Amino acid sequence: MRQPAEGATELDLPEELVALLTGHLNVKADAGEFSGRTTFESLGLDSLSLMELVVAAEEEYGIVLPENALDLRPSSTLGEAARAFEHAR
Repeated sequence: MRQPAEGATELDLPEELVALLTGHLNVKADAGEFSGRTTFESLGLDSLSLMELVVAAEEEYGIVLPENALDLRPSSTLGEAARAFEHAR
């Protein structure tokens, strides 16, 4: 996976992250809403949803996310999560 650039668009985010958001967590959002600056809170996700995201990522993709991934909070951005995914590879 590649690290999203500042102001990343949906296409710059890891496909796995977008798939987890839309598939596993059932986030309903337009493609333009997924960017590196989008917060989880703006997508309607709370801290419990973020823990579900971490567990789903580990189970679905066989990765172990770094401890700082557990520090994700609703005000965190998709870009921050994408960096955690990048470091898990």
